Amino acid sequence: MALSDSLGATAPSSISAAAAAAAATAGCGKTPTLRSGSQTITTSGKNRSWILRIPDNYDNNRPYRLIFAYHWLNGTAQIVDSGGSDGSVWAYYGLKQLSNNSTIFIAPQGINNGWGNSNGEDLTFTDDVLKRVESDLCVDTSQRFAMGWSYGGAMSFAEACARPTIFRAVAVYSGAQLSGCNGGTQPVAYMGIHGIHDSVLNISQGRSLRDRFVSNNGCTPMSPREPSQGSLTHIITAYQGCRAGYPVVWAAFDGDHTPSPNDGSTSTSGARTWTSAEVWKFFTQFQSDASPSPSPSASPSASPSASPSASPSASPSASPSPSASPSGGSGACRVSATVNAWNNGLTENLTITNTGSSAVNGWSLAFTLPSGQTITNGWNATYSPTSGQVTARNMSYNGSLAPGASTEVGFQATHSGNAAKPTAFTLNGSPCTVA
Repeated sequence: MALSDSLGATAPSSISAAAAAAAATAGCGKTPTLRSGSQTITTSGKNRSWILRIPDNYDNNRPYRLIFAYHWLNGTAQIVDSGGSDGSVWAYYGLKQLSNNSTIFIAPQGINNGWGNSNGEDLTFTDDVLKRVESDLCVDTSQRFAMGWSYGGAMSFAEACARPTIFRAVAVYSGAQLSGCNGGTQPVAYMGIHGIHDSVLNISQGRSLRDRFVSNNGCTPMSPREPSQGSLTHIITAYQGCRAGYPVVWAAFDGDHTPSPNDGSTSTSGARTWTSAEVWKFFTQFQSDASPSPSPSASPSASPSASPSASPSASPSASPSPSASPSGGSGACRVSATVNAWNNGLTENLTITNTGSSAVNGWSLAFTLPSGQTITNGWNATYSPTSGQVTARNMSYNGSLAPGASTEVGFQATHSGNAAKPTAFTLNGSPCTVA
């Protein structure tokens, strides 16, 4: 990848009316004046820049998820926004493509291309950008997230410390405490990703950040398994005993200082990394609500993987526990599918709508995956098997669908040239129409 960190490495709903009202911002219902693209704002006496990406077909009555994506040292907001040499597949660390127009993205620009956060000025910068956006756009205040790599990871950690009631969760890639930690005593859902032989910011620094939120979130302390050097694998650990709604996940990989490791290879292609799907799954597990929603049951304490398909999202046994077997609803449904494909990979987002007259309490969506496609990662559902006739089963937090309600699920897959959409959808055994 063309991305570089001067520290020394090369890198690459439906919402209920009550919840929506509680979580909506002042911008809901307004005709927006903001447009996607570069923006400026005066904050702490300085003129600062940032990039905004508003979903296509933006609906000013729908509260949207919002993600801040911080760049690395000597990186730029422009590279985060464009995806660098990997293009749109890696924009916003790969999450923009996975979002399928469900999320507002912000890429702030650091002073001197870093996040020194002198006297808290970068925290204030984020605060002021957030105020500007939320006064103009419809944002779900229970669905704000922060993420970043290296110095950007340090800034995301600083936000978790200082703004625990603002950000629902953070994802820290290869981070360290470089931007401060003002406060740092309250719980925030936390995902850390780090290479075991990081030559720029040693993994011990990432573990230290993680352990602060293991403690804050009330999780059971442990020393998670990590892959051996030379294995070119990753191990994802979900901590046990965490306070409901505040999970901690640790992903260690056999690699150096990069946000986009690839199992079985030393390449750092954002188009093939497993990190994007895992972070997207972590962020989207949280329900839209004015208060923290219960987190899924923790997955096994360690899950080694020789390929992305072996990570917790790839098999029911390693994913958060689905809810009880389907117990209600006829299964009448409508499914819309969106595919984004490249070379030999693709991501697919599925929106499932209950078109029946009664609630569905626990669902199984069956479909036929085109020949040559194999699921490697998934979010908001468990998938089994990973090819052929596949069944997606609800998680513990999205199994109930009222009449007319929808839920979004998705997966990442490899393909051998056929990137077509699945066919023959059924919900709880009843055929679905395809939008």
